[in-house]
Amino acid sequence: MNNFFQIEQLSQELSGKTVFENISLKANKGEFIAIIGPSGSGKTSLLRTIVGLDRQKSGTISLDNVILSNSSIHVPVEKRNIGLVIQEKVLFPHLNVLENTKFGLPQNKDSENSAIEMLKIFKMQDLLKKFPHEISGGEAQRAALARSLVTKPKLLLLDEPLNGLDEDLKEKLYPSLQDYLKKNKTTTIMVSHNLTEIKKLASKVYSFANKGLKKI
Repeated sequence: MNNFFQIEQLSQELSGKTVFENISLKANKGEFIAIIGPSGSGKTSLLRTIVGLDRQKSGTISLDNVILSNSSIHVPVEKRNIGLVIQEKVLFPHLNVLENTKFGLPQNKDSENSAIEMLKIFKMQDLLKKFPHEISGGEAQRAALARSLVTKPKLLLLDEPLNGLDEDLKEKLYPSLQDYLKKNKTTTIMVSHNLTEIKKLASKVYSFANKGLKKI
């Protein structure tokens, strides 16, 4: 489906300062787009705006032919069907890895099986009963990624998704992640500084420059 996800003339201003201005971007269903740029260029702010945590100054965000946000519409975060994985590796401290992963799913056996299968993709099947304080930062990042994917979002936003993982593990995860995203036709936008990661995963790359977005 062409233009499954679309932002048009999107501008953002935070604390009185322009973060980005008149950005337009289109993605087909199942497409994987990477965004690069220096720290502070607006990459994370763009993801926060798309998911609805921050409302844009102007412009339109639409997904699957539905407007999520414009001058008069602002669909709440929880109703956008967008997955977001951020660098902070946020997990619920009182839930174990399996409970964290299936948190957004209906509470039934099928959900538990789906969560377990997702954790296997990220080599986490031996850590199901571990709590966040009992696992490493890299393991927490993988659990957060599994939690976002298991709900099968229409759009997946990744902010440095594999940051902190060793290179050997990344090489093992790339094919599994690619296969899953392709199988489910998950449209994905990833922010990353890792050029190897971008080359492995992305079909299109954009760069932030002068508060705008340019395809490279």
